[in-house]
Amino acid sequence: MTPPAAPASPASDLSAREISRVAGGLYQDADLLTRQMCRHRTRICPLELVVEQVPAGSSVLDIGCGAGLVLNALAGGGRLASGLGFDASPGAIRAAQAAADRLAATGATPPTFEHRRVEQGLPSGEHDAVMMIDVMHHVDPSARRGLIAQAASRVRDGGRFIYKDMVDRPRWRAWANQAHDLVMARQIIRYCPVEDVEAWAREAGLTLEHSKDANRLWYGHELRVFTRGGA
Repeated sequence: MTPPAAPASPASDLSAREISRVAGGLYQDADLLTRQMCRHRTRICPLELVVEQVPAGSSVLDIGCGAGLVLNALAGGGRLASGLGFDASPGAIRAAQAAADRLAATGATPPTFEHRRVEQGLPSGEHDAVMMIDVMHHVDPSARRGLIAQAASRVRDGGRFIYKDMVDRPRWRAWANQAHDLVMARQIIRYCPVEDVEAWAREAGLTLEHSKDANRLWYGHELRVFTRGGA
């Protein structure tokens, strides 16, 4: 039996390379596609920019967590007090929980995961950080405003809402994003203007604190970080 993966370096060292290294250990028992997607996710997605926005000792809710890579990397890096992730894919949640079990064997405090669709509503409780990473383009346009309101309601005073999704401009980067999801998720994604997300977050009582656009290979990403109260 392969030994459990070693935890990551301290949270401040969660670089793209470190996240990839941790993923290679934690997901070694997953199916080939999940294993490769987690191991190489940082090649196409700037996850290191996401995790650096999570303060040490945070309680984190990850909406649409997929196979749980971000939460498991945060836990391995010692940044989580607690973590809860959910996703609509039963297979992704099985992979996330298996990786968390492997992480627990190293002595780290693992996150927990549950199978849930956003249409069922979000888990109750408030958190220091609520994340929504590459989820919105899968959500029906009629439900997007309400989802942002729900996500904001789970951010405790002084906490933050971390949002990342794909760009719509330039068009060639948007086409690359669409082609990726058509192949990997068998879905035609529907871009949500980030200006709408910013407006809905303001309506829900959040303040935009950090804004960054980043490219990774031919993929384009929009990162926005909102805070509530005195963050």
